[in-house]
Amino acid sequence: MDLSDAALLLVAGLSAGTVNAVAGGGSLITFPAMIAVGLPPVPANVSNSVAVFPGYVASVAGSRQDLPRRRAVATLLPATVIGTVGGALLLLNTPARAFELVVPFLVLGATAVLAFQDPLRRLVGHPRDLAPRRRTVTVQAMVAVAAVYGGYFGAALGVMLVAGLALVLDATLTRVTAIKNLLSAVVGLTTLVVFALAGPVNWAAVAVVAPATLVGGYAGARLVRRLPPVILKTLIVAFGTVIGLYLLWRALR
Repeated sequence: MDLSDAALLLVAGLSAGTVNAVAGGGSLITFPAMIAVGLPPVPANVSNSVAVFPGYVASVAGSRQDLPRRRAVATLLPATVIGTVGGALLLLNTPARAFELVVPFLVLGATAVLAFQDPLRRLVGHPRDLAPRRRTVTVQAMVAVAAVYGGYFGAALGVMLVAGLALVLDATLTRVTAIKNLLSAVVGLTTLVVFALAGPVNWAAVAVVAPATLVGGYAGARLVRRLPPVILKTLIVAFGTVIGLYLLWRALR
């Protein structure tokens, strides 16, 4: 890795950390950057998953004031860990082509759920109108599915989590974003452990990107607390749409 490669990865890491804290999808910045410096797709994906973890931790630190009580969040952690392990093992043992074709529709679908959140709530019922057991099962299932996706690839994981959580939780978007940051950090830690033990990690690339995502993640989390909900929602929907269309173009070309 020469100096220009390191500079590219550094800028990508700063940008990705900020984007992940605000909306999710920062891996679509760092993953292509790792491809650009010469890493094959699977090592680039694995190395990227490890490298963005510090940014998730910084995002949690920056948004911790908006987290709900610990017990409520702790109940989501087992589903997050189990789903992430499943997704990571899936990545290491299955061809990537089928995944490339499905992912764009997952991202665009999650973005549409967030964009049309109010009509969907009227259709399925407001979270406060759902029976507690039904709400709990729905949240757990949604988190588990998102975690599988996060363990496999992870780009736009934040968009998926925000879309699902905002639909089934009676909470402000700022609080939903804080929960998203925590769950993303758990996904990141789990993939770090799995890939460090069994994945082809390029530690030189990780050493450049990881500290940069740490700085960007904290800055992005502080920015979220200052954004009005309508602007935050617009940013997440816009970024999710761009990511989904980019992934679709990449899969079909």
